[in-house]
Amino acid sequence: MRLLLIEDELKTTAYLTQGFQENGYLIDTANNGHDGLRLALSGGYDLMIFDVMVPGIDGWSILREVRRSGSETPVMFLTARDSVADRVNGLELGADDYLIKPFAFAELLARTRTLLRRPTITPFGTVCIEDLTIDHIKQKVVRSEKPIDLTPKEFLLLSLFVRRPGEVLSRSVIAKQVWDMNFDSGTNNVDVAVRRLRRKVDDPFSIKLIHTVHGVGYVFRDSEAQTNT
Repeated sequence: MRLLLIEDELKTTAYLTQGFQENGYLIDTANNGHDGLRLALSGGYDLMIFDVMVPGIDGWSILREVRRSGSETPVMFLTARDSVADRVNGLELGADDYLIKPFAFAELLARTRTLLRRPTITPFGTVCIEDLTIDHIKQKVVRSEKPIDLTPKEFLLLSLFVRRPGEVLSRSVIAKQVWDMNFDSGTNNVDVAVRRLRRKVDDPFSIKLIHTVHGVGYVFRDSEAQTNT
């Protein structure tokens, strides 16, 4: 597995390089945004890890250009920017994970392995299920040839479902993946978000794709999967 690390702190770079190499990974590094962007766009990486505040071009802009190029390579932010707004911004730009400094290398390694185990969507970032088409590059959704206007969070939620079809996702998993926060059982934020998504993606159509698993969470199934269950 080949990783790209964009990090301007030399001690952190040396520490992470040694740690990843000792665990069998190949790693390229850049300590500024210009070199980092060039490497990121060159392709060939299984995972890219960005700091946000790097000189030249910041991590937000690097990620934006990477996703604009059509790359679906997993990206993790590793940064001291710890506000909820920063985390939400990173995820909405297309990051797959967001880890706050200071951190334990064991946790970083575990998150790295988790991201590398995830299946990619398609080389072109487009998924077609039933009459639903999701374009992850342009962030557009169409069902039965009708465009569906989703908010960034609704798109992230739908993207999570289509990446893991047939898998029952608990409310805590959804909260962590979409909002990067722990699920509070005293709130109904996840249920409200799923209800809003259903109104746009399911309610106007005869075939329903998003289903409630009572007491557990939600599952995304096409008609064939529903017939076989």
